[in-house]
Amino acid sequence: MGGVGARAKDETVARRGILFVVSSPSGAGKTTLTRTLIEKEANLNLSVSVTTRARRPSEIDGVHYRFISTRHFEAMRAGDELLEWAEVHGNCYGTPRRPVETQIQQGNWVVLEIELQGARQIRRSFPQALQIFILPPSLEELEHRLRRRGQDPEEAIARRLKRAQAEIEAASEFDVQVMNDNLQDALEKIELAIFSPVELAV
Repeated sequence: MGGVGARAKDETVARRGILFVVSSPSGAGKTTLTRTLIEKEANLNLSVSVTTRARRPSEIDGVHYRFISTRHFEAMRAGDELLEWAEVHGNCYGTPRRPVETQIQQGNWVVLEIELQGARQIRRSFPQALQIFILPPSLEELEHRLRRRGQDPEEAIARRLKRAQAEIEAASEFDVQVMNDNLQDALEKIELAIFSPVELAV
C-alpha cells in the first residue's frame, strides 16, 4: 500500500497540513500499527509524546517517548505547551504543542498516537482532524495480549482491562473504527482511511 501514500503526495491535498489521531485501549495494537505505518509512508510524521512514566528497557528516549520528570510535565502544562494531556494509570502523557502546530503550518501530515482523554481534547481544538480508533477482537484477546507482552503485574492488567471496557464503549465517537484482528488487514484499513478522504484538507 506504499503506493497509495506516494500517489497522495503528488496531489495538492497532500501538501496541506492534516492531523490524524490514532487511539485504542492499551494492548490493542495502536503503537505497532502506527509505527509500521510511519515506516511505510514517508508522507506521515509521528508526534513524539512526553510522559512521566519510567522508560521500559526496549524504549528509546526521543523515539518512543520523551521521558520527563513530573515537575517538567507540570511546567509544560502550566505554560500551555501541551496540545493535549492525560493521566493514565498514575502516569502523565502529553503532546508538545509547538512541533505539531509547526508541522501543520508547513503543510505536513502529523499522526498522534494518544489515549481517549487526549483524543477528546484534540477533537475540541482540531475538529478537522481524522480520528481513528483501534479495536481489539475481544476483551479476552486483549487480556491475552497484555499478559503475553509481560510488562505489567496482575493489578495493572486488571486496571487496564477495566479502562479498556470504557474506551471501547467510546469507539463510536471516532470517525473510523478498525478491528485489529490481523495486523496487515488493519494497516490497510488505516491507510485507506488516511489517504482516501480528500475533503479533509479543504
